[in-house]
Amino acid sequence: MSNVPRDPNHQVLPLVSSPCFPSGAEGTWDTLRSAQALTESTSPLGPDTDSLLVAPNPWGAIYLRARDGATRLWQRITPAATKVPEITLAFWVIKLLTTAMGEATSDFLVFQIDPVIAVILGAIGFAVAMTLQLLVRRYVPAIYWLTVAMVAVFGTMGADVVHIGLGIPYAVSSVFFALCLAVIFAVWYATEKTLSIHSIYTPRRELFYWTAVMATFALGTAAGDMTASTMGLGYLGSGVMFAILFALPALGHRFFRLNPILAFWIAYVLTRPFGASFADWAGKSQSLSGLGLGTGLIGVALTSLIVILVGYLTVTRKNVKSERVATPG
Repeated sequence: MSNVPRDPNHQVLPLVSSPCFPSGAEGTWDTLRSAQALTESTSPLGPDTDSLLVAPNPWGAIYLRARDGATRLWQRITPAATKVPEITLAFWVIKLLTTAMGEATSDFLVFQIDPVIAVILGAIGFAVAMTLQLLVRRYVPAIYWLTVAMVAVFGTMGADVVHIGLGIPYAVSSVFFALCLAVIFAVWYATEKTLSIHSIYTPRRELFYWTAVMATFALGTAAGDMTASTMGLGYLGSGVMFAILFALPALGHRFFRLNPILAFWIAYVLTRPFGASFADWAGKSQSLSGLGLGTGLIGVALTSLIVILVGYLTVTRKNVKSERVATPG
């Protein structure tokens, strides 16, 4: 026992305190020596004079069990924050403005600078906005609507590349994007058992949501261009037609008990050709059945309106359904 550390009063010193041991529960060298002797006498391998002494750690085990239990309890009683806004009139107004802005801005960039550079810039903007949206833990109006706006710009570019770059007719691309959207919805529902946007509070559901949003923009762009160009309705005629179609899901839900989730997604798809058709009508030249105001001017004007409305929602929080929603048990 001559190698046991002692203080000036010849008391056996405790082991150095460890985070796993509460104060006063460290054990002593004498205790550990006794434990070692017992281990060596019962071990089939015999004594090991070079092994380190490890004291039992009941307090650490108790702490870990308590922490894990508290974590599980907190996850059950603490709801997750929703990542999407409440579906109000403001939601639909801003959604229509972003679709129109995306159409005008995309056309302006593609025709004013090199189309390849324009698409790259659109992809970068989309990637930055989507990253921000996925990183935040709750619905933030500025970030959410920035993401929607960049989806509108980049989605328009993607749909135009399919038609102009690859030469695929609008009718074919419309059917293709419709099938893509149907597959997305089928996989989403098979995985999550719901397509409601009020349930967007997990990373997987949010990824399904934004994938569906991208598909709706591509489908809406192709369908709007098909009716305006291929079917010969022109931009104004297409805008009026899609405005009427846009109102039908709301009427069906209001008077004929149309499923609200189905009504929402039908209307969501139709916002794209609805808004984009009127943006083209206002911005395109008169030789293309437009008013000739210029896509750049229309893009700036619509962006300004979006910024004002999103700023209003940020201050008033009028389109926040609930800060937090209950997670499934």
